[in-house]
Amino acid sequence: MMATIPLFMALAEILLLGTQRLTARLTLALLAGLGGVIVLVGPTMKLSGAPLDRVGAMALIAGAMSWSVASAMARKLPLPTSKAMSSGAQMLAGGVLLGLVSGALGEWRGFHPMDVSKGAWFALLYLVVAGSIIGFTAYVWLLHHESPTKVGTYAYVNPVVAVLVGYFLGGEALGLRTLLGTAFVLASVVVITTTRANKPAKEEAG
Repeated sequence: MMATIPLFMALAEILLLGTQRLTARLTLALLAGLGGVIVLVGPTMKLSGAPLDRVGAMALIAGAMSWSVASAMARKLPLPTSKAMSSGAQMLAGGVLLGLVSGALGEWRGFHPMDVSKGAWFALLYLVVAGSIIGFTAYVWLLHHESPTKVGTYAYVNPVVAVLVGYFLGGEALGLRTLLGTAFVLASVVVITTTRANKPAKEEAG
C-alpha cells in the first residue's frame, strides 16, 4: 500500500507545484516500480487466504496520499530554516497526537515499561536514532533540494533493502522472483532520478 507513495508524490508535484510533467517516460517508470514491489511482496500477500482488511487498506492509502501532499507542500509552506528543527517539530506534533489517540483507545491500560524486553528497547532506540533523527531529517532536507517525485522513490527502495537484509542477515531465500522484482524497482528508480524536473514559473520568468 505504501508503495503508492511515489505515484501520489508525482501527482502532487504535478498538480500543486507544477515542477513536473506526467510524461510517458515517468508514467512507465512509476508503474514499473509499483509492479516490482508487487512482485517482491507477492509471496507474503496470501491472496487466496484471509480477506483484505478494507478499513486498514483505506487508512494506508489515505496516509500515503496525505504524506505525499504534505511533502510537496513543504516546499511552499513557511518552515523553520533549520531542517533539524523542522523535522523535530513535525515528529513532536505527530508523537503527541499518536499518544493522545492511543490513550483514547485504551492502549495504555496494562502497559508496564519493565515488561518490555531489552531487544524491544534496542529496536526502539534504533528507530529513534536511524529512522527519526537521521532518516526523517535527511528526508526533510532532500525535499528542499530535490524533486519530490525523486525523493518519493524511497518507497520503492525500502522493499529491496528489506529483501537484502533478509537474505544476508535472516537466511531468507533469494530466488528468481525476488531478483526480477528488484530489477524492476532499481530500473524504475534510475529512470525517475534521471528525469529532469521543470523549473517553477517564477524561475523561468526570472
